[in-house]
Amino acid sequence: MRTWRTARTVIAVAAAVLLAGGTAACGNSDTGGDSAADGKITLGFSQVGAESGWRTANTISIKEAAAAAGVELKFDDAQQKQENQIKAIRNYIQQKVDVIAFSPVVESGWDTVLKEAKDAGIPVILTDRAVDSADKSLYKTFLGSDFVKEGRLAGEWLVENKKAAAGPVTIVELQGSTGSAPANDRKKGFAEAIAANPNLKIVASQSGDFTRAGGKQVMEQFLKANPKIDVLFAHNDDMGLGALEAITAAGKTPGKDITIITIDAVKDGMQALADGKFNFIAECSPLLGPQLMDLAKKVHAGEEVPPRIETEETTFTQEQAKAALPNRKY
Repeated sequence: MRTWRTARTVIAVAAAVLLAGGTAACGNSDTGGDSAADGKITLGFSQVGAESGWRTANTISIKEAAAAAGVELKFDDAQQKQENQIKAIRNYIQQKVDVIAFSPVVESGWDTVLKEAKDAGIPVILTDRAVDSADKSLYKTFLGSDFVKEGRLAGEWLVENKKAAAGPVTIVELQGSTGSAPANDRKKGFAEAIAANPNLKIVASQSGDFTRAGGKQVMEQFLKANPKIDVLFAHNDDMGLGALEAITAAGKTPGKDITIITIDAVKDGMQALADGKFNFIAECSPLLGPQLMDLAKKVHAGEEVPPRIETEETTFTQEQAKAALPNRKY
C-alpha cells in the first residue's frame, strides 16, 4: 500500500511540475504559449512606489491603458527601493515576459540587471526616469519628461517675476529623492536659469523625498535656520503642499510672504495655485500609460522606435490653473 501511495505521489508531483512549466511559459511569445497564440503580450512593470499624487496617477494610467490595449500586466511596487526593482526585473526575466518597463528609483547601478534582460532577449523600456549608463543598447527607449527643462522653466519664471526686486532674493530648495533623475535634473535646470542673476541666491537645499511629510519636515528646518525666506522651489507638488503646512504654522502666508514654485501640476497642487498659495507650476504629466502600451507592442514586434520620446507639457499661473482645473484628469 505504501509503495502504491508513493508512486501516486511521484506521478502527482511530476504532473504539477509540468503544469507549472507550461504556465511559466505563457508570457513568452517565443515559447508558443497562450499569450503568443492570442496575440496578447505580457508586460512586466516595476513602479517606483506610491510616494506622491503624481505617482498614483501614473500607476492608474498604466493599469487602465494595459487593460484597454489588451496587454497582460505584471505590476510591482518597489516602495522606493532599488533592490526591490532589481529583484522584480529578475523575476520578470525568469517568468519570460515579452517586455519589461520600469521607472528607475535612482539613475545608477542598473547595467548588470539590464544586461541580464538583454541576454534573455527581453526588450526594456524606461518610463518617467532615465538611467545613467554608457551602454544605450541595454534599453530600447526612454519615455518621459525633460526634467532639466522643467527646472529651467521654473527658474526662468522666477527670474522674470523677481526682476524688479531691490535687494537679494533668498531661495530654499526642496529636492526630490537623492540620486533620482528628476531631482538631479530639476536642480540642474533651475540653477542654470538663475545663474546669471547674482541677486537670486539658494541659501538651503535638501531632499524631501518627493513626499508631503518630507516637504513639511524639511521646510520646518529651513524656516528655523533662515529667518528670511523669499522663495521656495519644490521639485514636486507634494513636497510643496507639505511645506504649506510648515509655512502657515510659522505664521507666514504662502504665496505672499514666500513665493512658491513647484513641478507636476496634480490636482491638489493646481488647487493650491488657483487659491494663490502656490505661484507657479511647471507641468510633468503622469499619463504615460497609452504611450507605454503602444511602445511595448512595437518593441515586441521588432519595430524601430526613437531612443527618446518626450511627453508634451506646459506651465501654469494662477489664472491658467483656475481655467484648467474643471477638466483636470489627475
